[in-house]
Amino acid sequence: LHKVAPTDSTVLVTGESGTGKELLVRALHRRSLRNDKPFVPINCGAIPRELLESELFGHEKGAFTHAIRSKPGRFELAEGGTVFLDEMNSMPPASQAKLLRVLEERTVYKLGEAKGRPIDVRLISSCNELPQNAIDRGALREDLFYRLSVVYIRIPSLSERREDIPLLVNYFIAEYNRRFGKNVLGVADDV
Repeated sequence: LHKVAPTDSTVLVTGESGTGKELLVRALHRRSLRNDKPFVPINCGAIPRELLESELFGHEKGAFTHAIRSKPGRFELAEGGTVFLDEMNSMPPASQAKLLRVLEERTVYKLGEAKGRPIDVRLISSCNELPQNAIDRGALREDLFYRLSVVYIRIPSLSERREDIPLLVNYFIAEYNRRFGKNVLGVADDV
């Protein structure tokens, strides 16, 4: 994290759900040279497939049936900062092809727009499965994987880093003591 944060390298973070991928990504942004610019997360798995490209790249008025006004995309909103694509492996293949073009050209094409706009953003993405598994089942383009994983960080599951459990327990005790005005001092060792 400390070595890659001050660079503009694209980063792919993998790990099971709940391992702290977004926490790591936010820490990367905070320690980057872009930390005074926007951090724009987008959960690719939570946005309907037919709206994803409009969310990412924006659209012009009239680009589709309900496009009553132009709208900037997340890449445009993140100008100078960081775009975080969470659950990248749930992005449809057609959107992945357009994202690959954005990465290659550093230009975003809004839906309904013929001329692209240059962008200056750092892209960090996450995948909640091993990338090779996503590639094998056709959920992740291999060429896009190589573009996204200039730096590849795998966060091991908590069962692989049991030494973190006391740190997490102490963090949550302090957090909930503060939040709820309690004074819990700790938990039993067997817990």
